[in-house]
Amino acid sequence: MPLAPRHHATRRRRRAATALAACAVSGCLLSASAPADPLGIGDRLFPHLGNPGYDVLSYDLALTYPGRNDRPLQAVTTIDARLTADLDRINLDFTHGTVRSVEVDGRPAAFTGAGEDLVITPGDGPGVGDPVRITVRHTSDPVAGDREGGWVRTADGLAMANQADAAHLVFPCNDHPSDKAMFTFRITAPDGHTAVANGLPSGVDRTRGATTWTYRTLHPMATELAQVSIGRSTVVHRAGPHGLPLRDVVPTGHRAQAEPWLAKTPGQISWMEERAGRYPFATYGMLLADASTGFALETQTLSLFEREMFTDPGLPAWYVESIMVHELAHQWFGNSVSPRTWSDLWLNEGHATWYEALYAEEKGGGSLEARMKAAYAASDGVRAAGGPPAAPKPPEPGRKIGIFRPNVYAGGALVLYALREEIGRTAFERLERAWVTRHRDGTAGTSDVVRLASETAGRDLTGFLHPWLYGVTTPPMPGHPEWKAAARDATPARRPVPPAHRPGASRE
Repeated sequence: MPLAPRHHATRRRRRAATALAACAVSGCLLSASAPADPLGIGDRLFPHLGNPGYDVLSYDLALTYPGRNDRPLQAVTTIDARLTADLDRINLDFTHGTVRSVEVDGRPAAFTGAGEDLVITPGDGPGVGDPVRITVRHTSDPVAGDREGGWVRTADGLAMANQADAAHLVFPCNDHPSDKAMFTFRITAPDGHTAVANGLPSGVDRTRGATTWTYRTLHPMATELAQVSIGRSTVVHRAGPHGLPLRDVVPTGHRAQAEPWLAKTPGQISWMEERAGRYPFATYGMLLADASTGFALETQTLSLFEREMFTDPGLPAWYVESIMVHELAHQWFGNSVSPRTWSDLWLNEGHATWYEALYAEEKGGGSLEARMKAAYAASDGVRAAGGPPAAPKPPEPGRKIGIFRPNVYAGGALVLYALREEIGRTAFERLERAWVTRHRDGTAGTSDVVRLASETAGRDLTGFLHPWLYGVTTPPMPGHPEWKAAARDATPARRPVPPAHRPGASRE
């Protein structure tokens, strides 16, 4: 959807004066301009998500935790961006919080809400190509409303689960994975709490009764991958491959139980590096949240898990480890290389499911071939229910995480298996490494993988891959002409689920 064009300079000056007058009277709640509209970048699945006209370079998010997870946090979000269009207004995604004031380049700006957008009228300002700094003082409410995602209330504090479109329930942002940016987090919490966020620590400031922790990312990140943990936690440090600093965040009372699992991470990183190349970030670790979420989540450099997964004696070791590898694999596939649109989600989940299955095979969780054969048998039903892997059906109203269906998990992994069978293991493994190298720290889509696969194989694979990616029914599996896909409403588990594991939603 196009942005409102910048008006004639005279009208701009008149609007700026009107907006400043409104600020003085009403605290900058409204400008006197025409009604504001929610915008979006036109994503096929989430058309109103994200905003055109600017590129976010960095976020600085300051959060003050009041000591209870049922009260709003005080927050200041500072966004540095570059304008890519001549804007009359700047739209940010934000809802479920109270905006107290907005500044653009240090000057008060008028603002209002439109749908789930915060619409800012800065008056005279920068033009195309110029930098702009937006500072929003607001609250961030951890009490769930009628939307999924955002803050997760744990037994001792908070964590985040922003996938797919819930970061803007926590802070103002351009909430689409196509606009990745650097992040700085400054988290203040009362004594007795520990705060950890994505990236590396860069400072601790202790004052009477409270501590402020600062973390910075060294690589760009999508908003849906932001993570902040606040709780009565212990941070466990160890070294990973080639000296990689690892830190895990664990409820203090469960540290001993969790330690045998946490100690497996260095070996799992080495295992992934053998298949996908060097780990793409400056740190890694697991956040064990004392909460019942029903899912794990690949938040960048600090993957979110339910604490119970590591303390439930009924879960087989191969299963727990394979889920750990699923989230770890996302650091390459989905985090370092992010989807250009949400229709490209299969590239995230298909790859993570693929490496999860390979690892499970090594640890006694069944053969990859048997798992792919079962996925193939269910594939026509999965496509009928959720759409083909690269063209998933939109989610139901109010259920935006509904895009996380079997068609992008098992269905995506099945595409990778078919591709490996078609071009051979050597070429496939070369393709995997080339993919994460070529698109590191960026975004990529389905057309990119078709192009790179063709380049790697030395022949055009468009005709082979398109039916797998977009077909209503499942094509024949190379090398397995005896495999049959039953046309029925099949909804298989996204992974082999052991009998002792309770069912639940999954977003990993």
